[in-house]
Amino acid sequence: MALVNTKEMFKKAYSEGYAIGAFNVNNMEIVQGITQACKKLNSPVILQASAGARKYAQGVYLVKLVEAASSLTEVPMALHLDHGPDFETCKDCVDSGFTSVMIDGSSLPFEENIEQTKKVVDYAHKYNVTVEAELGRLAGVEDDVDVSAEDAFYTDPAEAEEFVKKTGIDSLAIAIGTSHGAYKFKPGQKPQLRFDILEEISKRLPGFPIVLHGASSVIPEYVEIVNNFGGNLPNAIGCLLYTSDAADEEDSVDLG
Repeated sequence: MALVNTKEMFKKAYSEGYAIGAFNVNNMEIVQGITQACKKLNSPVILQASAGARKYAQGVYLVKLVEAASSLTEVPMALHLDHGPDFETCKDCVDSGFTSVMIDGSSLPFEENIEQTKKVVDYAHKYNVTVEAELGRLAGVEDDVDVSAEDAFYTDPAEAEEFVKKTGIDSLAIAIGTSHGAYKFKPGQKPQLRFDILEEISKRLPGFPIVLHGASSVIPEYVEIVNNFGGNLPNAIGCLLYTSDAADEEDSVDLG
């Protein structure tokens, strides 16, 4: 089976009420372990490559590994670039066979983020590759992404609406208080999540896929609140991707 992008994958998952796991990979053994489990469960999957994975394994190796796994498992499978730092990296991934890319221009001024993201979208969509972007900045450390608490800021709902319309992206990662990294919310500590921002964005962008990175350690009752805005993934560990229109597309995707 050929690799697919995430657009139809998400649409099918939303309409049929199931979640899709996404896992970072950087070698053959990890790819084999994940995809063999997916074959056993007959489950679609997103395999993600970070900047570190591409440095370690090189993009072409990752593409061929995932293509081989796809041919052997016969389940829908997407290969996604996680936190692409610039147009050149995204273009290289598109050219080498990735079916989905993330352009992370969250450190840029708003207009520059729009300009860079639109450039990636225009190129990627020519090759049927889906694009995720980010607006607002999450604190924490993930691979080459390192943002201090002082440099983090929430997503502005009005800007989110404008950003989606001007860029043509397929999904948007927002910042409402979750953070990257394995160690952040301590036992007994409740994360301070801005559900008012989430609610406003869901109203402004009905039916549009919204991504929450850094959702590990979020307490179950907060996951339930997120689900009320369109998600439907119990016991979430990782990043939630959910539609902002619960009435039309009731599911979420774990991008752990």
